[in-house]
Amino acid sequence: MAESAKIGIIGGSGLYGLEGLRVETEVTPETPWGKPSDAIVIGEYAGKRVAFLSRHGRGHVYSPSEVPFRANIAALKMLGVEQIIAFSAVGSLREEIAPRDFVLPVQIIDRTKGIRASTYFENGVVVHATFGDPFDGQLATLVKQAAARVNGLKLHADKVVVCMEGPAFSTRAESQLYRSIGGDIINMSVLPEAKLAREAEIPYQMICMSTDYDAWKEHEEAVTTELVIGHLNANAESARKLLAELIPLLGEGANPLKGSIKNAVITAPEKRNPEQLKKLAKLLPGTF
Repeated sequence: MAESAKIGIIGGSGLYGLEGLRVETEVTPETPWGKPSDAIVIGEYAGKRVAFLSRHGRGHVYSPSEVPFRANIAALKMLGVEQIIAFSAVGSLREEIAPRDFVLPVQIIDRTKGIRASTYFENGVVVHATFGDPFDGQLATLVKQAAARVNGLKLHADKVVVCMEGPAFSTRAESQLYRSIGGDIINMSVLPEAKLAREAEIPYQMICMSTDYDAWKEHEEAVTTELVIGHLNANAESARKLLAELIPLLGEGANPLKGSIKNAVITAPEKRNPEQLKKLAKLLPGTF
């Protein structure tokens, strides 16, 4: 089918398209949670069917707090996506993670403010999804293999990403706090995206692209938009090279999350809201 793909790529700041994708169609699925942030571009890349979505919309029209995360993940799921690779610009909280380095996070610290819709399970259907390990280990292994084939790409693995609300950058005190609680990098978009992917039973891995040192270096200028933009183009080019090696490795094997939500439902069958179940049937058919 032209309107289906097993591999989903979510582009972050600076990555608004997928060079080399042989485009077949663009679709904007209407989900029970609204429309995604942009049309989803579907096509073939290195023999694999891929769906590409710009998280903030082409032209960057959504702030982190405004991104329709639920619609984005639901739209990808409705198109048949079974794996998601997401890109994000990040600030570095560690000296060794320099601008233009790439980072593979393994854990998340949530510093958002609770204003983003962050679950599909509400209105009379309660589910507690497992989220102890928010990223997919198999995808992380494939990213490491692909990165090793890209000349000059430095990848830091097994790091902790702090997700802040934004859209303003950190104060110096906040930046020092994030370092003190174990953060290695900071962004504004991994949540609720990673959590929603888990609820939708889609293995998910974020690849982070460092643009700055946030605000923790007291004798250096704090992060500015101009500073970030200066590194975005270089990072986008590195991301394209990485995807050229990574996409051929994706789309194989069974989905380890398939069926995981069925055992996480808490609400008694007779108490589940029928209207909410209709919405969830689009996301997780046969689960409830």
